[in-house]
Amino acid sequence: MLLFRLSRIVAAGGAPVLRLCEGRYGITRREWRVIASLPDGRPMLSSELADHLRLDRARTSRAITSLVAKGLLRRDAVQGDQRKAAVALTDKGRALFASLFPQVQDMNEGILSQFSDANLALLDQMLHTLQVQAERVGTLDGLPKANRRRGSLSSPAKSLE
Repeated sequence: MLLFRLSRIVAAGGAPVLRLCEGRYGITRREWRVIASLPDGRPMLSSELADHLRLDRARTSRAITSLVAKGLLRRDAVQGDQRKAAVALTDKGRALFASLFPQVQDMNEGILSQFSDANLALLDQMLHTLQVQAERVGTLDGLPKANRRRGSLSSPAKSLE
């Protein structure tokens, strides 16, 4: 099963990154994803950031709030629409990125070190194709929504019992 195998790779390869983020830098993996998505200095709407990260807006908002409290991110109201906020890295956030990114990059290179340049190019092409196909196939149209608060399934799934 492809998704299971990919999740195992992410778990194994992501564990050292998580320990580095939490242990040395005091940020979560989700906070790192936010920081890594903003290094160019261009402010981004929090809703755009959530879409880019493929996270729901509530989780993205919590990560943003935490990063603002840590002084790594700034949140500015959008002129003309106080409901929207643009976020950008602070100087402290850019310094954290500059320190952490090369270490994460080294870890990624270590994972990929067994591949030739040709195989890396092929892997990149195959991952792109998988991403496009997953987005095509992965629509949630017609699928029932689980009630996570009660741990129950919606009625169509109950009929499988």
